Amino acid sequence: MDPAQRQLNDQIDQATQRLLDAARVITEPDLRAPSLLPGWTRAHVLAHLARSADAMRNLLIGARSGQDRPAYASTEAREADIQISAAARPNELMADLADSAMAFRTIARQLPDNGWRFPVRVLDSRSFPAEELLTRRLVEIELHHCDLGIGYDHTKWPAAFAAMDLVEPMRSQRADRLTYVQPPQTARAGSAGRPPAEWKPGQRLPGSWIGRG
Repeated sequence: MDPAQRQLNDQIDQATQRLLDAARVITEPDLRAPSLLPGWTRAHVLAHLARSADAMRNLLIGARSGQDRPAYASTEAREADIQISAAARPNELMADLADSAMAFRTIARQLPDNGWRFPVRVLDSRSFPAEELLTRRLVEIELHHCDLGIGYDHTKWPAAFAAMDLVEPMRSQRADRLTYVQPPQTARAGSAGRPPAEWKPGQRLPGSWIGRG
């Protein structure tokens, strides 16, 4: 893993910690309330992040062995899995979110250098080198944290993420979140309103998800 990849991994850790700290204090009614993504509740957004982590882990497993491995069984299976996860009890959904993040983190930290160059794809997307999954994971966490509608918006993004040079469609997706208007304070409890901690290379995270099985 080169220095740029290590930095991305650390940024993913920090973004994951912020997301989990915020998600864990969302009450059951607020989890079932609409997110800022049409047709999705906050629980759907968190379920999507968990299943997306699993999909990216699948691709890294394939990259490690040098074999094509699908991110999802199919588009229909992806949607069904999100619905199932979104319906879970809050504590189960939070554990799922943390465990899927840790599973992705574990293989990303162990992938040999040649694995990062292996071509992968998500469903019908273009083929891209596995190393791009790190940027995609960071983008998904930061943008979908905004989508929860609990007070986290572009003003709370770390400077490194706000200035990151992204390819399309990630660049446009990030620009879309600049126009978001967060709803009145409803689910903004606990740490959801805190500014993100400054990322420092090699910094250990203060929360509980690092070290989970």
